[in-house]
Amino acid sequence: MLLQLTISNFAIVSFLELDLRAGMTSITGETGAGKSIAIDALALALGERADTETVRPGADKADISARFRINKLPRVKAWLDEQELNEQELDEQGECILRRTLTREGRSRGYINGTPVPLAQLKTLGALLINIHGQHAHQALQKADYQRSLLDAYAGHHQMMQKTSKHYQTWRQLTNERKQLQDEQQQWQAQRQLLEYQVAELNELALEPNEFPGLEAEHSRLANGAELVTDCQQALGVLADNEENNALQQLRYGLKLVTDLCQLDPRLSPVLDMLESSQIQLEEGHSELTRYLDTLELDPERLYEVESRMAKVMELARKHHVPPAELHEFHQKIATQLSEMDNNDTRLHELDEEVEQAKAQFLLAAERLSQSRQRYAQSLNKQITASLHQLSMEHGRFEMTVTADNSKSYSPVGIDKVEFLVSTNPGQPMSPLAKVASGGELSRISLAIQVITAQKVATPTLIFDEVDVGVSGPTAAVVGKLLRQLGDSTQVLVITHLPQVAGNGHQHYFVSKNSDKNDTQTQMQELNKDKRLQELARLLGGDKITENTLANACDLLIES
Repeated sequence: MLLQLTISNFAIVSFLELDLRAGMTSITGETGAGKSIAIDALALALGERADTETVRPGADKADISARFRINKLPRVKAWLDEQELNEQELDEQGECILRRTLTREGRSRGYINGTPVPLAQLKTLGALLINIHGQHAHQALQKADYQRSLLDAYAGHHQMMQKTSKHYQTWRQLTNERKQLQDEQQQWQAQRQLLEYQVAELNELALEPNEFPGLEAEHSRLANGAELVTDCQQALGVLADNEENNALQQLRYGLKLVTDLCQLDPRLSPVLDMLESSQIQLEEGHSELTRYLDTLELDPERLYEVESRMAKVMELARKHHVPPAELHEFHQKIATQLSEMDNNDTRLHELDEEVEQAKAQFLLAAERLSQSRQRYAQSLNKQITASLHQLSMEHGRFEMTVTADNSKSYSPVGIDKVEFLVSTNPGQPMSPLAKVASGGELSRISLAIQVITAQKVATPTLIFDEVDVGVSGPTAAVVGKLLRQLGDSTQVLVITHLPQVAGNGHQHYFVSKNSDKNDTQTQMQELNKDKRLQELARLLGGDKITENTLANACDLLIES
């Protein structure tokens, strides 16, 4: 419920603070006084689009805040908890504050419980708190989507809609995945045979990782075997095997000399250590080279095998335009591509089943939703038709049709086409609401629909902004009673120019405009009983209030 609305520097309002209560609140005022300004400001606080022209002339910014009681609104409290926007002190009081500022330069900021938020969050929360029915609401009522959403809101289809939408999205995602795979399969089909041939050829080669560099090294050794034997033998002779002169023999002689020198001068000990280490290294090198020569074999047959293997690798590498050392990696890559094609074939078969299952789940949820819509539509048809009779449309008939189309109307909201049909005269066929000729009839039909459906919509505050346009006389009195009846169960704010409607309010605010040469301001004040009678009399007879208009006003005023 809306507890308080505070407006600063908005349009022609300098400062306005309204304390609101439950029940039906009537709002009246002179033409042009700005009766709808408070509603426009509230809409801004609820996240509606801003216009810098609404900032009061001479002010830097407009500031609007709205305080709500939410202790009996579990959906609102759950949403605030989910978004982490609950303020502890306000939460303990069961309240919530929405605020919006707009600078003359066009900068706009939104706040929930003091926390800056995107306007989208203001709008989402605002939709849970207030439902505004404007004087042109009948225009929205002529649109098919709005008609369906109105029925769903009345029926409380929130969970069923979520379930239906979830199944629809799953079905569409799987359908899109299948189509993408099918498209890829068509693109790859021309490549498949080539890939299969290439992979088979490389499978036959069976090249191991890093095998080609090993082949190159082995080929170099086998091709230069005779030279390796000769050079090894010469090196061994130089190192130690030559009896007349070799490096090891010379090193030993030098080592003996340095040993003798160390006895004469110990400072040469480090030199002796280095020469002894060199002797050990030389002996080990000679041993390793001897072992290498012992294992070195001249193998022409193996050389032929290696050359043949390398030739095959290089041939396939040239064929696939890759370096021989990268042929194994290329093999793995195209093998993976071919495997993915095979996996896609399997996945396509799986998707065929999954798509059908998802479609069946969606249709089941949509058909249950459709059946519920049809039940609630029948209930609404009776109620709205009865309301039309009360609104001086004795021959009016209303029919909300729900047509399930299992071939064309699949969407996240189900399979139904919802349409509002009306007949206003005897013998007249039922026609779409959009084709009702009379503006007055259309206003009354719209009002009947809004009042009836609003009784079941979960929004705690309803605002009717001059929805009684085109209504007068006894019909206006019925409208007032309907709105008051609605106010017995929820908070209703009604902007009206009809005394028959205004007199039904549990409380009454009067909007006035004060002007001088330099300034214009709009004010709102709550009226006591005497002032309410004066205002009802003004609405009845204009500026001149007589005893008759006051008497009529007494008849119209329904005291709380």
